[in-house]
Amino acid sequence: MTSFDNYPKSVKKALRYIKQDAHLDQLKNLEKIFLQSINLRKKALEGEKILYKLHNKLPASKN
Repeated sequence: MTSFDNYPKSVKKALRYIKQDAHLDQLKNLEKIFLQSINLRKKALEGEKILYKLHNKLPASKN
């Protein structure tokens, strides 16, 4: 797992905000937004992985 110190400053600030200042309603909204963003990113990366595998299985074109 990546050390907390290796994440961008913006991530550290967001987590600090969540830990120190966010109210319950804000936490619920942030949780929804973060989960949606994470799931979209996962799908995009999985799609890239599938495309990469498909591309590597295709025979090389002869030009």
